[in-house]
Amino acid sequence: MKDVKAINLNDKFSIGGNNRLTLIAGPCTIESRELCFEVANELKRICEKLNINYIFKASFDKANRSSINSSRGLGIEKGLEILKEIKETLNIPVTTDVHESWQCEKVAEVVDILQIPAFLCRQTDLLIAAAKTGKIVNVKKGQFVAPWDMKNVVSKLEESGTDKILLCERGTSFGYNNLVVDMTGLLEMREFGYPVVFDATHSVQKPGGNGLTTGGNRKFVFPLMKAALAVGVDAIFVEVHPDPENAHSDGPNQLYLKDIEHILTSAIQINDLVKSLN
Repeated sequence: MKDVKAINLNDKFSIGGNNRLTLIAGPCTIESRELCFEVANELKRICEKLNINYIFKASFDKANRSSINSSRGLGIEKGLEILKEIKETLNIPVTTDVHESWQCEKVAEVVDILQIPAFLCRQTDLLIAAAKTGKIVNVKKGQFVAPWDMKNVVSKLEESGTDKILLCERGTSFGYNNLVVDMTGLLEMREFGYPVVFDATHSVQKPGGNGLTTGGNRKFVFPLMKAALAVGVDAIFVEVHPDPENAHSDGPNQLYLKDIEHILTSAIQINDLVKSLN
C-alpha cells in the first residue's frame, strides 16, 4: 500500500502517514444543540477509550435535499455557533461542509476542516476559496467521478496554494437510485499521495430512492467499513444519531449511537493489523 503524507491538524494529531485511523463522525445535520452535544460527548468518550483521533462533523445546511420541503438544518449563523461551542467546550476538532464560495472564509473562522460535498467536487471557485483559507480541505469524490479523475481536483487545490488535502470515497452511481463502492478506487486515490477517507454511511445510500427522500441500508455500513480498512484508508467518516429513524436527514443510513463502540472496537483491530503489515 502506497505511503501518503501525514496531514497535521493544529498540532493535535496527524491524519495519514502510517498513523492509526481518524474518525470523522456526528449527526448528518445540526438538528439542535442538544443533539450535537449528546453525540459529540459520547463519541469523544468512546474514541478516548479506544485511542482513536476524533473530529466532530455535522452540517449547518443540507443544500442538496431531494425535496424542497425537506429539513435543511439550522443555517450558517446558528450552526457555526454550535460547532464553535462544541470545539471549545469539548476540545475536539470540528468540520462541516460548504456549498458556496462565500461561505469558506466565514466557516474557516470556526472549523478545522472544510468539507466539499460530492456533487460540488468539480466546482473550481469553491475549491479555490476553500484552499485559500489555509484549512485542511476534505473533498468527497463525486458519485459520477472516476477515482483517477480526482487528480484534477487535487491539482486545483495545489495550484490554489494548499497541500492540506483529504480525498473521500462515498460510493459511485450504479444505475438509478443505487451506489456501489469500488475498493480499488481507494488505492487509486492514495496514489496521489494524500490521505484517503472512507465515507461508510453515504456509500450505502439509495439516492432519491424513497421518492421525496433518500433511502439507504445501514446493515451494509460496517461490512463496507471493514473492507475499506482492510484495503487501507486513513480515516473513516460515519454519520451517527441516537434515533436514526427520526433523524431530519439520511436516517436510513445513519448508525445508531448505541452501536458505535462495538463497531469501532472491531474497526481498530483491522486497522492496527493492516498498519502493522506496512
